[in-house]
Amino acid sequence: MARVATADARAETLPEALVKAYQNNPQLNAERARQRGTDENVPQALAGYRPQIVASLTSGLQAVRNLLPDNTIQTATLKPWTIGLTVSQVLFNGNKTANSVRVAEFQVRSGREALRNVGQGVLLDAVTAYMNVMANSALYEAQRTNVQVLREIQATTQRRLNAGDVTPTDTAQAEARLSRGLADLNAAEVQFAISKEIYVQVIGEAASQLAPGSPVDRLIPLTEPGAIDIANREHPAILGAGYDVDVATTSIKVAESTLLPTVSVQASASHAVENDPTLTTAREDQASVIGQVNVPIYDGGTAASQTRQAKEVTSQSRLVLQQVRNQSRTAVVSAWVANEGTKIALKAAEAEVKAADIALQGVRREAAGGQRTTIDVLNAQQDLTNARTRQITSQRDRVIASYTLLSAVGRLDIKTLNLNTPDYLPEVHYHQVRDAWHGLRTPSGQ
Repeated sequence: MARVATADARAETLPEALVKAYQNNPQLNAERARQRGTDENVPQALAGYRPQIVASLTSGLQAVRNLLPDNTIQTATLKPWTIGLTVSQVLFNGNKTANSVRVAEFQVRSGREALRNVGQGVLLDAVTAYMNVMANSALYEAQRTNVQVLREIQATTQRRLNAGDVTPTDTAQAEARLSRGLADLNAAEVQFAISKEIYVQVIGEAASQLAPGSPVDRLIPLTEPGAIDIANREHPAILGAGYDVDVATTSIKVAESTLLPTVSVQASASHAVENDPTLTTAREDQASVIGQVNVPIYDGGTAASQTRQAKEVTSQSRLVLQQVRNQSRTAVVSAWVANEGTKIALKAAEAEVKAADIALQGVRREAAGGQRTTIDVLNAQQDLTNARTRQITSQRDRVIASYTLLSAVGRLDIKTLNLNTPDYLPEVHYHQVRDAWHGLRTPSGQ
């Protein structure tokens, strides 16, 4: 199952695949939609500063039968209707609105860092999917070449058996190695097919002809302590956890605000017609302005419990922040060591392939002169195939490890990679909706 591509087709590069994943990946687009929803928390909190206006209209049919003091009966059929307008404005609520706005702002900032972190994960998944397709394609080709060579050895051994130069044992050994080679070829074909499907899932398009990927060592800090320091300052998981602490801390003030007085004013005006069952008034117009002060005395302990709860959540958030910092440090150190290890592994694999190829050629010449047996040739061929497999795997691991380290530092993004695609700016939607007083459509027109 080799890659199908025209000879003159231009190979797709890793940066181009990353651009497609950045634009089309459903996980990343879903996270962007979630962030746009989080942005709406701010105008909802700001609504606490704004007046509430309610218009009302009532109408109906009313039968009236009044017994007057002189024992006369008065009857009428009324068609009452009333129209009114009420405007309410909170003047003070213990700074609940102000703190709610701050909570919403911190939630937006935390959400942006979560979005950035998901973006890093998607780009790393895209790198992994790309390199897996490249590696599994090369592994399939290596196993296919190995099978071709084993077929030639098996055929040669059979001819020598017919000529009486070798024993049936040599033929059986060649056939056994050919069967193993076919099994390995089938396994490589399966892995290649799976990697191509994962590529479609992550990138959004089927893999065609792919160009070799390259490590991003030029973007990685020069020292391990420097990488740890950058991660502490820039990694989105740490920054997001910091904003979560701010959310929890401010939520304490929101809970405490319910223990403070609330001051509000309400203005209303109404016009009523045939709304008097005593039949003494045909029309009634009213207007009023009422100020109200509510002082909580005891609410059964709800506000006190909510305040204690908010304090415990704050303690939890601080511990989570420390945990995220520790995890980030571990991730950076692990990624740094792994990246350095892949450099050594790749050099060793390249040297192994070169030596195994020389050894195979020598064993074949010696076998032709009767100094080596068939099993010696088969073993040398297997050594070369294993060496090529390790080289291909090392090349894949080398690229993925460098991107993993860049992600652990917190800089795996389109700006750092200089990808040819517009950056998704969550701030644009935020400013579009922050001060929106009305409107049911989203900025995108939904």
